[in-house]
Amino acid sequence: MAEIWEAIELKFKSAQPYASPYTEVEFWAEFRHESGETLRRPGFWDGGQNWKLRFAPTRAGQWIWTTFANKKDQGITGKIGTLTADSQRAENPYKRHGLLRMSAGKRSATYADGTPFFLVADTAWALPWRATEEQCRTYAADRQRKGFNAALLMSVQPDMGAKGPANRTQYGGFDVGFKDLPSGHINELRPAYFRYLDKLIAILHQHHITPVLQPVFHGYGWKGLQVAGRVIPADEYARYCRYLVARYGAAPAIYLVGADGYGTDPGVRAGGREIEAWDCYKQPAGIHYNPMANNRSYQADAWLDFQWCQTGHSGEHRPDKVAAMWRNRPVKGVANGEPTYEAMNHPSNGAGWWQGHEAWSNLCAGGTMGVFYGAGSLWNWILDADEPGHATWCSAARANWRQALSFEGSNYPGVVGRLLEGLPFADMAPQEGWTIGKRCVGVAKKMALVYLEQGGGFALCSKEVPLHYRVCDASTGDVLTQATRKPDEMRINAPAGRPIAVVFHANE
Repeated sequence: MAEIWEAIELKFKSAQPYASPYTEVEFWAEFRHESGETLRRPGFWDGGQNWKLRFAPTRAGQWIWTTFANKKDQGITGKIGTLTADSQRAENPYKRHGLLRMSAGKRSATYADGTPFFLVADTAWALPWRATEEQCRTYAADRQRKGFNAALLMSVQPDMGAKGPANRTQYGGFDVGFKDLPSGHINELRPAYFRYLDKLIAILHQHHITPVLQPVFHGYGWKGLQVAGRVIPADEYARYCRYLVARYGAAPAIYLVGADGYGTDPGVRAGGREIEAWDCYKQPAGIHYNPMANNRSYQADAWLDFQWCQTGHSGEHRPDKVAAMWRNRPVKGVANGEPTYEAMNHPSNGAGWWQGHEAWSNLCAGGTMGVFYGAGSLWNWILDADEPGHATWCSAARANWRQALSFEGSNYPGVVGRLLEGLPFADMAPQEGWTIGKRCVGVAKKMALVYLEQGGGFALCSKEVPLHYRVCDASTGDVLTQATRKPDEMRINAPAGRPIAVVFHANE
């Protein structure tokens, strides 16, 4: 018996060994519900002659499954079985509301049942191949407490020129996902690496943190030592995208198909199409760009759900880049996926409230898919402040990953998510005509959010703004006052001299 939206695992053993099972064998199953709904899930090789399928039922009742492969192998083809799914009882929001997808208006993420999901994302890029289970628990507990619900992850160490012990606790060490990545290929997959990654992602899920899975990085990478994402053949990149869907796609996931490039590297479009073809749950997939890109590659492609820009790491606020992306058509989800990392290169760079103002500014400019944060020395998971080999410009001076975990700025992005909690914010949009010159996003007659950098009173100029409101400290989320205004009452008072967020809502 399984609960709906709970991933179950089916195990198989092939009747014969294969010289290169990861590249030779395609394995999948069809799951047919008693209602007639049919879902197709890819399977994956897990070492030796071992194969697995992971599936999350989308509705209660009986499911019949049948396996298929591109090989005539009686161990993995033609197998038939049944499973019964019960209604969910779990308190975990992922199991209560379902997996993720894009909203009807394609601007936001939602759970399968339509409940809005606002990303509060951290950039823990190197966690998959540097962190231990104990470290991951420390990280996840801190980020959950601060309101983060997503983490951007390089699924494998991407630098072809990186060398070091295959050890997560030694200077320069990292675990290896593909033996042949240093040659610009990803055909020699190491199942042991991904079994360990399973444990790390399970820890993130336990703390309600969605993994944002990036196949192979396209930009700077870990140490700037020639990233493989730029040269990996499209067919290999697409195969790996399918593998990620197979291994991790029966639980909450977001697919970051291209990262820190221009979106035009060989495998990006092929990988996106492969994800679209094999992800029966249609979880969000998109691209994150470097600071020089135009942030609109493949804008019209059906597989592409979102575009995330990057504004560089010099401490500039650039909400104009988000606003420009908002105007691109056809409509996609928009966010600033990588603002300045806190304390990177210099202790004052992007430090403290800079991160809070950045989050609120990007949201109000149109980054309505979520807000993002990064910390120097955390993103690259530096083990010790003295660990050699890391460039000064992309690290935080005198800090390792654990110290960077406590940087002040990490307290602020989660406040945005907390103030939106429970509101019908899916497909909210910038609303310049609802106030006189103030930053505002909202959904007509349902909700609105006004951000006041220096606080103070302001005037509304639209009847679309709901009557009930809360005046909150934008840095803590504390409610300072709450009231219900009359329909013709258009002046809102708020304390001056501090950042304020005013949340308007339709229900008391």
